[in-house]
Amino acid sequence: MATEDKNRATAAAILPLVGGAANVSSIAHCMTRLRLGLHDRSLVDDEALKALPAVMGVVEDDTYQIVLGPGTVARVTPEFEHLVEEAREAAPTAVQPVSADDLAAQGAAIKAQQKAKNATPFKLFLRKIANIFVPLIPALIGCGIIAGLNGLLVNLGWLPAVTPALAAMASGFMALIAVFVGYNTAKEFGGTPILGGAVAAIIVFPGVANIDAFGQTLSPGQGGVLGALGAAVLAVYVEKWCRRWVPEALDVLVTPTLTVLISGLVTIFGLMYVAGEISSAIGTFADWLLSNGGAGAGFVLGGLFLPLVMLGLHQALIPIHTTLIEQQGFTVLLPILAMAGAGQVGAAMAVYFRLPRNESIRRTIKSALPAGLLGVGEPLIYGVSLPLGRPFITACVGGAFGGGVVGLFNQLGDTVGSTAIGPSGWALFPLLDGNHGLGSTIAIYGAGLLVGYVAGFLATYFFGFSKDLLTEFNVSQDPAPSTVAATGGPHPSPDTDRDRTDGPGSTDSGPTDPGSPEKAPARV
Repeated sequence: MATEDKNRATAAAILPLVGGAANVSSIAHCMTRLRLGLHDRSLVDDEALKALPAVMGVVEDDTYQIVLGPGTVARVTPEFEHLVEEAREAAPTAVQPVSADDLAAQGAAIKAQQKAKNATPFKLFLRKIANIFVPLIPALIGCGIIAGLNGLLVNLGWLPAVTPALAAMASGFMALIAVFVGYNTAKEFGGTPILGGAVAAIIVFPGVANIDAFGQTLSPGQGGVLGALGAAVLAVYVEKWCRRWVPEALDVLVTPTLTVLISGLVTIFGLMYVAGEISSAIGTFADWLLSNGGAGAGFVLGGLFLPLVMLGLHQALIPIHTTLIEQQGFTVLLPILAMAGAGQVGAAMAVYFRLPRNESIRRTIKSALPAGLLGVGEPLIYGVSLPLGRPFITACVGGAFGGGVVGLFNQLGDTVGSTAIGPSGWALFPLLDGNHGLGSTIAIYGAGLLVGYVAGFLATYFFGFSKDLLTEFNVSQDPAPSTVAATGGPHPSPDTDRDRTDGPGSTDSGPTDPGSPEKAPARV
């Protein structure tokens, strides 16, 4: 009950600071953030929100995003929805008066949003792709952990009567993941979700083994999630075409029939083969890359992941991760990319020691480090490295060395992978898998983290601060609530605004200066 009261108290504290129930147009959440659609952005009190103990930061995107962290956001959101509903029922006709100034402010906000560099067509497309796969992450995590537990029990010879049931639990979702991808794709692209799922279900139907296409017999699951994505997108376009031309009286019968028929035929006699070839090529390339250039590839991937996230390009990796998990049982890329978070942790620790007089920043680091160790990078990125500038670069250096270590072992034949996407840092340990046993896999991943911590620390300690930066920040400060959030960081002075850029994350902004947190970082 105490936990429920705490979550409700958090929701109650947030609601008035975003303008009240009347200002909220939509409510949703992802892995770490409460995402709100707002009628009037000017009614939000950003500084007061950041000062709430449960709030790790705020992010300006197509929705207003309040970073609460994994687990917490899933519990606070229902309470927030309930409070909004209660407020609307209590005052159903309450409408905020709109003045000329209000309209001008809304127009300015819309104009600024349209000018945002993250609104390019390519990055908006990548955001749609991410929105298809992100809802699948909880199932991937749960099934991945069960698969790891089952593998451990099988290797130890324990509970033989239970392991078949665990195998079924772990594998059932992956066997039908194409259907979920098809459903989410149709929903995201504006079609009827169930029709997208119906067309994608063709891919995993065992009966396709009786069909020949392009001179070869099809296999159930051929094309995987990429085929399902393509099939569902095609279904959306066929459905929209039918809605325009089919008479309304016949629409309920003709439109779904033609959608499944046309899209299904193209899927069977085209998409399954093409997507299957692409999926095979992705797996082959990933294996070749790490087998032949593992150390160098790991160094580059680990070092560039945070900049990729800042540009929104990391979203293109989500279907690649999912394809590798579907094909091989794990993705070899995620443990390497997770090293970016290790570099971030090491950099933050160096900042802590380099700024002994700045109680504000040191307090932020102490409160944010546990989350950073578990792979939640928002507090350290927004509260420490991005505002300071150079430490963000040196954190990337730490990630590069950590990625190089994991990549080197892959090159030597010790494959390290993750059975799910989403977690990183220490939270990835339960999801690790490889080709040489769990002990070896854990040791390699742990070694990569350790190197990432040390390299990020040393690079930041010796190269992360200019003389002017140390002079400016290594001073005693008495942080006010408006400038320091409990888990976020101090807001830099106007002189340091030039060092800020769009933050990495579920993000789609173009290159700007490092630090205006319009986007939330991926979990690194």
